[in-house]
Amino acid sequence: MTEIKIHASRDYTVSIGSGILSRIADWIPSGAGVCIVSDSNVGPIYGIILQKFFHANKIQNCYYTIPAGEASKNAESYLALLDYLSVNQFTRSDCIIALGGGVVGDLAGFAAATYLRGIPYIQVPTTLLAMVDSSVGGKTGIDLPAGKNLVGAFYQPAAVICDTDLMNTLPEEIFRDGCAEVIKYAVLYDPALFAHLEERGMDFDRERVITQCIEWKRKSVEQDELDRGSRMLLNLGHTIGHAIESVSNYCISHGQAVAIGIATVSRAAGCTDTDRILSLLHRFGLPTSCQYSAEALAQAAKSDKKRSGDQVHLIIPRAIGDCAVMPIDIEELEVFIKKGL
Repeated sequence: MTEIKIHASRDYTVSIGSGILSRIADWIPSGAGVCIVSDSNVGPIYGIILQKFFHANKIQNCYYTIPAGEASKNAESYLALLDYLSVNQFTRSDCIIALGGGVVGDLAGFAAATYLRGIPYIQVPTTLLAMVDSSVGGKTGIDLPAGKNLVGAFYQPAAVICDTDLMNTLPEEIFRDGCAEVIKYAVLYDPALFAHLEERGMDFDRERVITQCIEWKRKSVEQDELDRGSRMLLNLGHTIGHAIESVSNYCISHGQAVAIGIATVSRAAGCTDTDRILSLLHRFGLPTSCQYSAEALAQAAKSDKKRSGDQVHLIIPRAIGDCAVMPIDIEELEVFIKKGL
């Protein structure tokens, strides 16, 4: 098992390894009750296993499930979860377990951040995407009709448990979604990781790659926890990607949308390694273009949470391992996107 210490407003450990879910009782605060929050895909597989662990260890627990998918990350689901916690008389000494992908982690984390003004929560990501990105760093929140992640809080978990065995039941397309985030880290920071992905393709060393991505995320969070400076680089591909998700009514998955976003900004910025980036995305079965117009995407991007006044901050790859933040006026965004589509 690999452990990575995160030093932020709340210090915690990210644990990575095979079969470590069976030790989850070790991470539960003494005397705490737990609420397992999961979705309709993950819950029937791993939620039952967790409940058995808790019963065996005499840990009081309850279970809350949401329909799988981005559509559940909304205000209605959030308030319903808060009501469930209150009906079950959860206190500040109790704990939420976020068991699932990014949607579950964001929703459960936001509930933890705000219920009783804050209770502990533990991230147990079950997808590659959540392991390498959304479970670490304390971003929690929900979507509004106008855009993704427009309501939320920075609230660090008490622990993150990345059991790599949980990915064994992932559908291939969901695993590929996570690969888009892995490629993002490689483009941002790590030519050696990029070369490893080129060499191994989908057969990459999972624990090594997850660990490396989380190390990069750790550095970013510790330098800029509130996402006002260097952490913004992690938005590579996301401004356009979120716009694609919105315009498609979330029929295009997050990973696919981010892949298209990375490809778009690489082409538009004239990145010297654009061909290698596009080739790697294709090797992982990820798209590099979409049917939507630059006008539609620019309009959707106006609701991006990183918009500041009349500007949006795009992350521009100049070469693999060399990316920069580029403020761009809203009026110029359509032209930029059109250049990269």
